[in-house]
Amino acid sequence: MLASLRKLREINRICAGHPKHPREKQQACGEGRAAHCRGEERKVHSKIWTDMFVLALPVLEKILRPVIVYFFLVIGLRLAGKRELAQLNPFDLVVLLTLSNTVQNAIIGEDNSVTGGIIGATALLVVNYLVVRFLYGHKRLDQIVEGQPALLIENGIVNERLLGKELITRAELEAAAHRQGFASLEEIACAVLEPGGTLSFLGKKPAPEEARHRELLERLDQMMAEMAQLRRMQAPPPA
Repeated sequence: MLASLRKLREINRICAGHPKHPREKQQACGEGRAAHCRGEERKVHSKIWTDMFVLALPVLEKILRPVIVYFFLVIGLRLAGKRELAQLNPFDLVVLLTLSNTVQNAIIGEDNSVTGGIIGATALLVVNYLVVRFLYGHKRLDQIVEGQPALLIENGIVNERLLGKELITRAELEAAAHRQGFASLEEIACAVLEPGGTLSFLGKKPAPEEARHRELLERLDQMMAEMAQLRRMQAPPPA
């Protein structure tokens, strides 16, 4: 780039330093500037396409990097427990948000090209498909990798031992119940922490909307029975 700037300055100096040049000489200087600009424009366009699509790393490395990070994250999240995926407090959310940025450099390396991104994404999709398909045919191994559901509340009784094992406080469990419409843990008959981090709650009694719906149906049935009785009373006796 510096050499090109020096060349352009030299052309401008020669042309500007001789104001009494013949017309042919001035025309030649103008053509020289135009040719130089066209050459620089072609170099810029070539650099853009090179940065976008030319790999800076070997293809095998672009495939291995995301695959290694994929297996590391699967094992790491499995060891960290299901509560990391449940995001029960801001700290869990911060960990998941920063985790992607932390391993970003390990995945892309020194390559920022579009081709490298496509290769890495394809490698991740293919590996995930193969892992899921393999685990689908091996249920026991699937349970080991993903883990088993944890029954945190059973028959209305909170299992304090499992809460401690999953590092979930009673306050966090109650906050999760509030988000699903329960006023307190006393209204819950069963609570399950799924392997994917989802908390599922089953109430002891029908929801308020369902209770009102049943009450309206009972009143409607009662009114229909009273109307039928009035019709029978008002009907004329048979001749």
